[in-house]
Amino acid sequence: MPTQINTFTLRNTIALATGASRGLGKGIALALGEAGATVYVTGRSDAHHRTEDLPGSIEETAAAVTERGGHGIAVRCDHTLDAEVAALVEQVKLEQGRLDLLVNNAWGGYEAFDGARFTAPFWEQPRDQWQRMFEAGVRAQLVASQFAVPLLLAGDPQPSGRRGLIIHTTAWDRDKYLGNLFYDLAKQATARMAFGMARELAAHHIAVVALAPGFVGTERVLAAFAAAGRVPENLETPAYIGRAVVALAADPKVETKSGQTLTVGNLAQEYNFTDIDGRQLPSFRIEP
Repeated sequence: MPTQINTFTLRNTIALATGASRGLGKGIALALGEAGATVYVTGRSDAHHRTEDLPGSIEETAAAVTERGGHGIAVRCDHTLDAEVAALVEQVKLEQGRLDLLVNNAWGGYEAFDGARFTAPFWEQPRDQWQRMFEAGVRAQLVASQFAVPLLLAGDPQPSGRRGLIIHTTAWDRDKYLGNLFYDLAKQATARMAFGMARELAAHHIAVVALAPGFVGTERVLAAFAAAGRVPENLETPAYIGRAVVALAADPKVETKSGQTLTVGNLAQEYNFTDIDGRQLPSFRIEP
């Protein structure tokens, strides 16, 4: 029977999880907290304003990280604004002196989401959707990484020689088409960004991977299915990808995976963890 994630410890790890007021980012931050990490939780939804009136805030996530045994620190940050990202990383530098793990999860591509039009042909897609996916997605991950790398290099190497880890969350199914050209390009760009960054950071012993969950029951997804009157049985919880992040961060040999696009389902088998309900769900697969 697979063991739970509490077999991994990240007690001395300084982590930054972007886009963590809800959804995947929150699941990742909470799992890091359970492993004992100090987690900087960023996003635009705070105690005063929540994007699209969805539940969750950076303060709530940070408090839950602390309740689980880590140390959660909420920092409001719009990751489309370079000055705010620079200020965020400077805060981490002043307070911690280093960064060990960056999880790039900020993603604005689902805002103003229209499920009925998502699979429409590209010539019928609204161009502002492209901007949300690339500006508040791909570019946000690139910029956060640019600012974070010097801080990743500031810490002492681990016994394995590794200095840090960058994880980009993405969507992926063995390079199959994801059904929306803008979305597919953004997610493929994310995977390629991990590949390229890994090459440039290899000499510095910073590992970079792209990480793809399956079909996750985030607040947005659950609300959509509730409105439709059905909930699929194969939904993962956000904790599942969180446990994958913890396993990667705790792996002294994670550099051997640098540059790859990984799936949560495969990592669950490799590192022997489950989702919170005890299931070990397989990797996401697009129906033929």
